[in-house]
Amino acid sequence: MRNYSPRSAGESQQHLHRGKLAIGGIIIRNMAPGPLHALVIDDDPQVGTLVSDVLRSDGWVVSWAESAGEALARATEREWPLVFCDVMLGDGSGYDVLKEFTASQPKSRFVVMTGHGSAAGALDATAIGAFDYLLKPFRIDDILAISRVTREQATQRKTTHSSADAEGYRSDLPLIGSSPKFVDCMKLVGRVSGTDLPLLISGESGTGKEVVARAVHLRSRRRDGPFVTVNCGAIPNELIESELFGHAKGSFTGADRERIGLWEMANGGTLFLDEITETSPLFQVKLLRALQEGEIRRVGSNRTIRVDVRVIAATNRNIEVEVAEDRFRQDLMFRLNTVMIELPPLRERVEDVPALAEHFASKATSRPVQFSKEAMELLRGYDWPGNVRELENAIEHAVSLSDSVIYPEHLPERVRQPASRRRTSSEAGVDDADEWPSLQTMERRYAERVLDHTDGNKLAAARILNVDRKTLGRILARGEQDQ
Repeated sequence: MRNYSPRSAGESQQHLHRGKLAIGGIIIRNMAPGPLHALVIDDDPQVGTLVSDVLRSDGWVVSWAESAGEALARATEREWPLVFCDVMLGDGSGYDVLKEFTASQPKSRFVVMTGHGSAAGALDATAIGAFDYLLKPFRIDDILAISRVTREQATQRKTTHSSADAEGYRSDLPLIGSSPKFVDCMKLVGRVSGTDLPLLISGESGTGKEVVARAVHLRSRRRDGPFVTVNCGAIPNELIESELFGHAKGSFTGADRERIGLWEMANGGTLFLDEITETSPLFQVKLLRALQEGEIRRVGSNRTIRVDVRVIAATNRNIEVEVAEDRFRQDLMFRLNTVMIELPPLRERVEDVPALAEHFASKATSRPVQFSKEAMELLRGYDWPGNVRELENAIEHAVSLSDSVIYPEHLPERVRQPASRRRTSSEAGVDDADEWPSLQTMERRYAERVLDHTDGNKLAAARILNVDRKTLGRILARGEQDQ
């Protein structure tokens, strides 16, 4: 362990003068009002010097540890309001250091630094107690932003994490990726996991909203309780209240016994309300009351029942548009989106496609499978309207047709089509009318996609399409006749 010295390695590129620090042409003024101690833990002298220089310029008294052992030894010597720690240390893991600081110094703001970041790593780090998760190379402004917010709130900070939260909740859920958008999203997921706040997860169909909801549950104090999923879009509006809140005996025709609802089944755990925007305004009123009061009333009963449930809702629609068009209650939106998590579509994190494809291939078969360069290019070039779920289906399709290597011909036709149609006018001549489907076929394909979204529930699909069930049946039959 050594205290920071401006004459350490790397000063040739970083110059201190008259209380200012110049790094890469940027002048950083010393704005700190008093001494605060920060600890930098990194076995790379260049990174350690850079972070130390920036923090010292912002008013911190900086100490520098080059190993996990040194860092843990200093953890007991003083309060460290701010800690920057690399993940890969020569004698241990930065996550082990994080757990120690979480236990012994819960008020420390601990920042994880890594050159091999991932969304799952960001989620786990912030769930354990990390304040932030920086991917190398990071910007000086990133360090300064953390420095200044920490200094301003040093006497007010509180944490919702404890050492008990540091173990036992990693899962094999496919939160795979290292794209900046997905990493930032998982950092937010990790931070809110330890709270009991209601969450609203928004994202296109297939982006993994339920996967994220389960990840929140598994990293919360409720992880030993039930995780109950309700697909609001698949339950008819006339039945959803009974399904969710239960009903008393004799409350309606066929109610020959008392029935507990899914809300009560989730007592002590988490209730995931998928496709929340598919519910009726009348039901939304009752849902709002249950959220506000923490109690429910079974259909046909006058007795209220207190239930301890954390609610996570999800939608693939723009909820603000739904409110503006009077399809969703504004007060319920405000109640649900205390924290909103917006999942990026797969086309906005295309760099994650190879890792996801390899994961799904290994999941689909026990034999070794590789992707040809051409197949991977097709996977990266496709826009994935069905997102991660569609990618998984495509990989399962390819694995079932291939041996040890996946080639383009093993991929579904829809994935290969964009490349097959990239023809210039000189190559293609005039458009081939046979390539264009009829309106009836397009209508059927769209109806089938909506039907897949509702897990085969024709009533829910008809409601989304704004048609009755008979019309939906005719659309499906008409398209089949055209094939």
